[in-house]
Amino acid sequence: MKLLLTSSGLRNPTLTGALREMVGRPTAAANVVYVPTASLAESGDHGWLLADMARVHGLGWREFDVLELNGLPPRVVLDRLARADVIYAGGGNHYHLARSITGNGLAAGVLELLERRVWVGMSAGSMVFSRHLTHGTADIFDDADDLHMLGATTVEPPFGLFDWYLKPHLDSPDFPQRDDAWADRIAARADFPIYFIDDDTALRVDGAAVDVLTEGRWRLHNSPGPDSPWQSDRRAPIQ
Repeated sequence: MKLLLTSSGLRNPTLTGALREMVGRPTAAANVVYVPTASLAESGDHGWLLADMARVHGLGWREFDVLELNGLPPRVVLDRLARADVIYAGGGNHYHLARSITGNGLAAGVLELLERRVWVGMSAGSMVFSRHLTHGTADIFDDADDLHMLGATTVEPPFGLFDWYLKPHLDSPDFPQRDDAWADRIAARADFPIYFIDDDTALRVDGAAVDVLTEGRWRLHNSPGPDSPWQSDRRAPIQ
């Protein structure tokens, strides 16, 4: 399984280079499917979504598909995903994305596809792999409103692969409250590892190995290793 979990997409050469390496061939010889589902639960201007789609499209794929997870039969969705070498899940409301995966019965099929494909996440698209993505931890991350606005009080982790959690947009001008004090407050409430990454950083998962790729800044809190209370270096051996 190969995952490239970004905060704000493929924003720099380090991240685009990592993707090309993970795909194993030029993007001109590969297919990508862009999944905008998480964004559809967000209101307001969606220029950020168009900019991200243009950035991904600009990498020059053999085929660039766009696929919404809701409204189509699950078999059709999985067949479309199977055509791609890279599944790119965009940003927005991670609870909506998680509920779309579980509610449409897609989780097992997606996991099977990921045995042979690369998943790239942007923000919400990077947050759906933790087993801590539940309504029980929504208060820890101060985002219960994002769940309740869906008319929902519960959410199940669609994949539940990792004991760690990823929180994006550290130091982002679009989220000015996400500074070091914010990260400290959240980490103090949690009893599991949390990666806080800025918009020039990603986690690369390749099998059991996890690397931090960055041209910016990141923090890891509650690491089970000797580094405490937080560490920030190039390698993060958390599984």
